Amino acid sequence: MNTITVIGASLAGLHAALALRSEGYDGRLVMIGEEHHRPYDRPPLSKEFLTGALTAERLLADAEEIAELDADWLLGTRAEGLDPPSRTVTLTDGRRLSTDGVVLATGAVPRTLPGEPLAGVHTLRTLDDAAALREELSRGQVRVVVIGAGFIGAEVASSCATLGHSVTVVEAAAQPLLPQLGARMAAFCADLHTDHGVTLLTGTGVRALHPDGRRSARGDGAGGEQQRVGWVELADGRSLPADVVVVGIGVRPATDWLEGSGIPLDDGVVCDAGGVTPVPGVVAVGDVARAAGHRAEHWTSAMEAPTVAARNLLAGTTVETYTALPYFWSDQYGIRLQLAGSRAGADTVRLVEGSPEDRSFLAVYERDDGTPTAVLAANRPRPFMRARRELARAGMAAV
Repeated sequence: MNTITVIGASLAGLHAALALRSEGYDGRLVMIGEEHHRPYDRPPLSKEFLTGALTAERLLADAEEIAELDADWLLGTRAEGLDPPSRTVTLTDGRRLSTDGVVLATGAVPRTLPGEPLAGVHTLRTLDDAAALREELSRGQVRVVVIGAGFIGAEVASSCATLGHSVTVVEAAAQPLLPQLGARMAAFCADLHTDHGVTLLTGTGVRALHPDGRRSARGDGAGGEQQRVGWVELADGRSLPADVVVVGIGVRPATDWLEGSGIPLDDGVVCDAGGVTPVPGVVAVGDVARAAGHRAEHWTSAMEAPTVAARNLLAGTTVETYTALPYFWSDQYGIRLQLAGSRAGADTVRLVEGSPEDRSFLAVYERDDGTPTAVLAANRPRPFMRARRELARAGMAAV
């Protein structure tokens, strides 16, 4: 291959590029990124960056590492079309790039609520998103409503509470993180919120966001003003006053631009466990990849799976698959939660050591026959790592 184009200058895209070079690819490497920043670490955006403990510069990929890639960086632009038969990528500015191989790493975009855009309403996905939210939180104490008590919502709530703001979390499910953790451990997460003075409202959604009559400068760079959010109307009729609203109701894969390209799409780019799509010369990595029927929106898979996809792209076929256990961590209210494996709805949870009441424990999820499927820990990093390795060995033995 003379030219490989990585579409999406994300962490996954960066690691795909690094893997290509480490595998001996010495041809032209093109990196296309919608953001103006070089690749950066996303997990701190809702935590250390939001609270001011980390600067933006600390999050960005090392400049020397970027230079050593010897790539052509096209930042601040977006791919709007891919034509596999002619091997061309079309950019929003009209340029058409010829390429021999493609790495799809466009990630995901936050889901939003319907209605007129209002100042003071934020999603948290990009560095610019986080910077805008941090700026609002630095103007004095405000009333924050976080919609969605998933990992991102919980981390934002934790950061806002740490900064001294009045925080309310709204979750449509009966408990936060109920699908991921089950009722017993979801109750533990609910207690974390209330223990730290955060109001948690569960079992209700949001009907609408309403302005309060004030106007603020637009935050999207378009100029002019827009109305500011003033209150949140819940589905059950209650209303919550709000100066700042953070919408954390999940993401969707950024695949709209691939419609009609011939790349198979189904809640992401359809590919095998090695990131290889049915279209020759095209692989997918990161949040946009639906590998072997699953999308993994996790930092670890964005770091590790691209190495496998790069090898397969250079080989022209699947010579390796990515089989690591799903792994995720979340920092909330001074507690580090770590989860590895895949819990099913019928699995039971067994405490191995510690207790939720002490805010420190190790738990194992098991099937009816005692087969472990996942491990969860709160502030037990070393026991968790041992249990994670044991779970991985058990999974390999079962194959």
